[in-house]
Amino acid sequence: MGCELCPRKCHANRAADERGYCGETAQLRLARAALHMWEEPCISGNTGSGTVFFTGCSLKCIFCQNASIASSLVGKPVSVERLAEIFLKLQSQEACNINLVTPTHFVPQIALAIKLAKEDGLQLPIVYNTGGYEKAETLRMLEGLVDIYLPDFKYVSSRLSARYSNAPDYFEVASAALAEMFTQTGPPVFCEETGLMKRGVIVRHLLLPRHLADSKRVVKYLFDTYGNSVYISLMNQYTPIRSFPDRPELNRRVSHKEYRELVDYCISLGVENAFIQEGETASESFIPPFDYEGI
Repeated sequence: MGCELCPRKCHANRAADERGYCGETAQLRLARAALHMWEEPCISGNTGSGTVFFTGCSLKCIFCQNASIASSLVGKPVSVERLAEIFLKLQSQEACNINLVTPTHFVPQIALAIKLAKEDGLQLPIVYNTGGYEKAETLRMLEGLVDIYLPDFKYVSSRLSARYSNAPDYFEVASAALAEMFTQTGPPVFCEETGLMKRGVIVRHLLLPRHLADSKRVVKYLFDTYGNSVYISLMNQYTPIRSFPDRPELNRRVSHKEYRELVDYCISLGVENAFIQEGETASESFIPPFDYEGI
């Protein structure tokens, strides 16, 4: 039986160097490992989040801002032992946490690296930063190892998730995954001295142009299900990084009016634990250089 780590269940024999839907074999590959200041304030803090960007992706949204790594165009092979060393190096650089970006297809290797690093003195919280399209069974491999889950929740509409992510089952899958994440962490816990999150779930939602109605459905689902026991991070930073002739709705940024209406709707529901973005955040500046820094 081949790989079933993600909901695609592509059954590729990745251990024998076959590439899965994610675009990767079982060989760990990284694109960057460095301090990052552009996460939510309770994640980045004053010194930065220790972000580790993994090559490949099991979701592959057509509007992905990290397309060069999601498409497996950029990536440097590393061993599990080296990954553990990278975690410890980021800790020595005063990272607030270890932030695993797009890690799904490497979960077994990552789990081992976390254990090795902890044996050698890693004490930072571990953040699992994902597009939300996860198998609950795979997430259970991380129970007791991950402290903070940072998933996207992209869609309620199966039409949109099929159109943009080739995943008509996204809502059902992401809902089950989020339930598992919350079961593992429970409500948020913060450090009183620094305000940094120590444990909990922050759910990100990227507003797409002309899709305010589905974004409202996402927010309502999250609040109806979890109340203020999870944080909701509303993002307006969508940037059209290429032209979409067959999907013209994606060829512009989100308007101030669209985003303001989503924020107001969030407030009207009674959401208290939320992050919003202000100013001109839709920019390529959110895309770091994937130049193998820190690898």
